[in-house]
Amino acid sequence: MADKDLQVQEKQELQTKSESTRNVPIFVPAVDIYESQNELTLLADMPGVPIESVDIDLKDDQLTVRGQGATEEQGGTVLLREYAVGDYYRQFTLSNAIDREKIVASMKDGVLKLVLPKAEAAKPRKIAVKTS
Repeated sequence: MADKDLQVQEKQELQTKSESTRNVPIFVPAVDIYESQNELTLLADMPGVPIESVDIDLKDDQLTVRGQGATEEQGGTVLLREYAVGDYYRQFTLSNAIDREKIVASMKDGVLKLVLPKAEAAKPRKIAVKTS
C-alpha cells in the first residue's frame, strides 16, 4: 500500500445522446472479471438495484446488463449527498470462447455475479505424448 495512495473513485455516469423515460442518471457499473480454467466470472456493483429490476440480454455477441435503481426520497432537507441513485448500463462483447447456453446470473447485496463458462474448444487440455 505504500506505493499507492487510496483514492476516491467517483461513479462514472454513462454519456449518451439518447433520451431516457426515467429522469435519473445512468451509471456504468464497476466490474471485476476473474478467469479460471473453466470460466470467466464477472462481478458488477449495482447498489440499490432490486433483483426484479435487473435485465440481462445476449444478442449476437453483445451481452447487455441493465439495472433500475430504486428511487426512494428521504424526508427533510438534503445537507450532504455523496450517494447518487440511478440506473446502471454496461455492454460486453463475448468471444466464441464462451458457452452462451450455460451463462448463469445471480445477485446478492447489490452485486451482480455472472458466470460465463468457457466452451469446450477453448478449455486448455493436456496432450499425452506417445512413443512411436
